[in-house]
Amino acid sequence: MKPNRMEAFSDGVLAIIITIMVLEFKVPEGHDWHSLIALGPKILSYIFSFVYVGIYWNNHHHLLHMIRTMNGRLMWLNLILLFWLSFVPFTTAWMGESHFAPAPIALYGIILLLSATSYWLLQLAIISQHSSDSAFVTSMGNDLKVKISPFLYLLAILTAYVSPWLSGFFYVLVAVIWVVPEKRIEHILRNQ
Repeated sequence: MKPNRMEAFSDGVLAIIITIMVLEFKVPEGHDWHSLIALGPKILSYIFSFVYVGIYWNNHHHLLHMIRTMNGRLMWLNLILLFWLSFVPFTTAWMGESHFAPAPIALYGIILLLSATSYWLLQLAIISQHSSDSAFVTSMGNDLKVKISPFLYLLAILTAYVSPWLSGFFYVLVAVIWVVPEKRIEHILRNQ
């Protein structure tokens, strides 16, 4: 199998995840702007999760361009990543329905932590296909984003019970760190 087939499958799954999230919205019973106010927490959690899924899609797309040889290990690691990401619609809906109660916010962080761990394992598997002195390995070997994100997710999970806003701050911080696609990969691809 060629890497573009795995990428196409992943794109389809991520598109379905986004579709499921938006289908959670029910049309308000009222017909004025005040009717939308009740949907505020759901809309906020949807926007937040849409950004996260978009970040994963964008960075995943860049990472898959570095695959040299497809194998079963990469396919399974990719499926594990998609498995954890497929829980995002559930946790998004629960956060919105609960108006950002501690348990849904903590579960959201657990899912994001497991997704990040899966992404990291996929990245390591792809890095292992390159020689240790390749531009890809040397540039990705000291990936601060990959190292700091799990720590920030743990802080978000732990602070969910102290302050949902503080927890949300850590989630936003991780999103800000990852929102720009991996420039190092773009640079390597341009110079090949």
